[in-house]
Amino acid sequence: MENQNGAASEAVAEGSAPTVPLPDKDKLLYLYREMLVIRRFEEKAGQLYGMGLIGGFCHLYIGQEAVVVGMTDVAEPADTVITAYRDHGHMLACGMEARGVMAELTGRRGGYSRGKGGSMHMFSREKNFFGGHGIVGSQVSIGTGLGFAHKYKEDGGVCHTYMGDGAVNQGQVYESFNMAALWKLPVVYVIENNRYGMGTSVARASATTDLALRGQAYGIPGEAVNGMHVEEVREAGARALAHARSGNGPFILEMLTYRYRGHSMSDPAKYRTKEEVSKVRETQDPIEHVRKVMLEGGLASEDELKAIDKDVRGIVNDSAEFAQESPEPDPAELWTDVLVDA
Repeated sequence: MENQNGAASEAVAEGSAPTVPLPDKDKLLYLYREMLVIRRFEEKAGQLYGMGLIGGFCHLYIGQEAVVVGMTDVAEPADTVITAYRDHGHMLACGMEARGVMAELTGRRGGYSRGKGGSMHMFSREKNFFGGHGIVGSQVSIGTGLGFAHKYKEDGGVCHTYMGDGAVNQGQVYESFNMAALWKLPVVYVIENNRYGMGTSVARASATTDLALRGQAYGIPGEAVNGMHVEEVREAGARALAHARSGNGPFILEMLTYRYRGHSMSDPAKYRTKEEVSKVRETQDPIEHVRKVMLEGGLASEDELKAIDKDVRGIVNDSAEFAQESPEPDPAELWTDVLVDA
């Protein structure tokens, strides 16, 4: 991957060593399956949206799977996760059931927010997933607060706070950076730089495009990572999490990644060429990369990978059937989860 200035971005800082073991066959098969679940789930979500079964906005994660799968693989049980509205992949990576996520997308009672949150707003306290958030950059402030909670409780957790490249220019992001650095909060800010904020390229929207350096004014270290290689995400993620978990304060990871679909399902994506998308998909696809590593290294056979794909398709198809069979919320639900008695 290259950054927006055309300079190659190294996933591993010079002179540093990985803090996690290189993935063996079992680990690679696991990472492959986790990414494939997200890919197939999002493809199915796109189909259901086209059928009119998913309303409102729907932002697909296709192409960016290595980021959240790699980060989640090196997380600790006490860690928390928060992200923006392109959030289905994060939910699945956190261990949320495909049935519950798909039911929420379709506004059904069996969903994680009982059908009231939809694509952009669902949560799972049990899985330490504190939601997708529809206001650009809003989750960064909340994630910083989650980092404060980890420090206050001394539970050893770190908040994985995801944002897109479009959110990086929001004022509340820098207020959060300042607070996190001042109080040395255990937060890893993960910038998923998929090159386009809605329909505008990073180069046209940001005066400086090396987003990993955006915390320099606050003394926050940062690193640009090849977000299309799950192995490199794991290594960089492990280093960043170790830094934050050790009491050294926040860390910024700029994940250089790419989305194959439009910003949302309603986006025709005419701001980029089909040739650009095809080139990235053919040369940098995160799932195909791991598949190639395993096949060429003799770590897996075509039959093994086909079996995984068959199993994954079964899970995704089951989630779609469950969602369509689940009833819609009772109208009385309009009055629940609105206020908290304190």
